[in-house]
Amino acid sequence: MELRHLRCFMAVAEELHFARAAEKLHMEQSPLSRAIKELEEDLSEVLFARTTRSTRLTRAGKLFLEHVPRVFTALQQARDSVKAAANGFHCQLRIALSDGITPSRLPNLLALCRQEEPEVEMRFFEVSLSQQIKGLHDDLYDVGFAQSDEVGDGIVAIPVWSDPLMVAVPARHPLLKHKRIPLEELLRYPLALCDPQACEGHAKHIERVLRQVDTEPLIAERVASCDMMMVLVSAGLALGLTSKIHITTSREIGVVARPLAGRTHMVTTSLLRPAGEVSEVLARFIERVQAIEPSEGDRPLPGDHPNSPKESKP
Repeated sequence: MELRHLRCFMAVAEELHFARAAEKLHMEQSPLSRAIKELEEDLSEVLFARTTRSTRLTRAGKLFLEHVPRVFTALQQARDSVKAAANGFHCQLRIALSDGITPSRLPNLLALCRQEEPEVEMRFFEVSLSQQIKGLHDDLYDVGFAQSDEVGDGIVAIPVWSDPLMVAVPARHPLLKHKRIPLEELLRYPLALCDPQACEGHAKHIERVLRQVDTEPLIAERVASCDMMMVLVSAGLALGLTSKIHITTSREIGVVARPLAGRTHMVTTSLLRPAGEVSEVLARFIERVQAIEPSEGDRPLPGDHPNSPKESKP
């Protein structure tokens, strides 16, 4: 088995069409088919079921597809490590990000790490929560961040940052008559919520909050990031639910942050790492993460905190 066999397999698995896969790899279809046959012979399994009309992965092919991308990820990381050493870095931290990371904290963290340990290169990977957990198990990442502590065995979740959950409301919206918005009133209007595929931990947290009342939410849009959520809120197309810091640091004008009525719900970001002993480099990184605080403008405040003072009144 050679890397060319795996590249051919990945191309056919992505296209599910040999001619298109061959075109993608800039090769003829005949050597592509031969490479797949050699791979199947090496594995003693059929990876693709082919007919005159279609190509699909067999069960063995689907299982193989779960593992092959990690080979290329590990290879790229090996290349990056060599380049990092050539550029003067002594070691590398591979950091996975899921559900996004509190906006004002990441630049502060990077600046602190660069100041205190400039010889350590930090590489970031934006992945789903399930990909992060799998990558931590498979030694693809050293550490990660997610808005979830439901990580299973073998992974340690350390709560590091907490921010109040608030409603992102367009300026001059009827709900602004409430200093604290009742959940029942919120659910009368369309919502822009994070897609569970992109922000699994965040989406599960919001779902638990919405389940407190027996009303089905009206979902205007499922978005891949809080930034897009703020765009829709600013345009007056929907309300949003996210951490206060995401609202107050948004570049979009005319977005007001209001708390929900009742007890304050907190959105907690956890640092995830494999169980067991940690390296000295990772231990120092964790200490810096725990030392990072939001800027004064991002700290929880009583009542509402509009993005722009001019837009704070209905």
